[in-house]
Amino acid sequence: MKLNNKKIAILATDGFEKSELFEPLEGLRKEGAEVHIISIKEGEIKSWDEKDWGISIVVDKLVQNTTVADYDALVLPGGVINPDLLRVNEDALNFVKEFFKEGIPVAAICHAPWLLISAGVISNRTVTSYKSIKQDVINAGAQWEDKEVVEDDGLVTSRNPGDLPAFIKKIIDVVLK
Repeated sequence: MKLNNKKIAILATDGFEKSELFEPLEGLRKEGAEVHIISIKEGEIKSWDEKDWGISIVVDKLVQNTTVADYDALVLPGGVINPDLLRVNEDALNFVKEFFKEGIPVAAICHAPWLLISAGVISNRTVTSYKSIKQDVINAGAQWEDKEVVEDDGLVTSRNPGDLPAFIKKIIDVVLK
């Protein structure tokens, strides 16, 4: 269990891509990490599963009541709805910015780099994302690469659910550095 004594936050809200939250959650817990679901709303948040709403998960903490220094990494699942809702929430943006300010690893998959763009933390970074937001990433000043996983100084990014095994492995590697 490589991640014993490590705490990881997953920031999400309604409309997160089901596999992009649940697979990292399970993979990181399997390695011994304590993982918390952080959100902008209390109760449960509902996943998006391909073409319709999927299962829900209970929120552990509200983002505005969460201390970044308590965590060893932040994971941002994608989906289209989830990052679009988070990127207009000041508490969520400040939470993301604080991870970068403190030099704590951040991992974003699929459409989650939208949140990084809105937080103003993607410029001069090498990243990947879902192909439909490639131009958004480039316009925000990042170098975009078409790879299953890209790591740039503690920032881990992947393109889509097919990249999840490499994404999870790279998160573990970066947290252990």
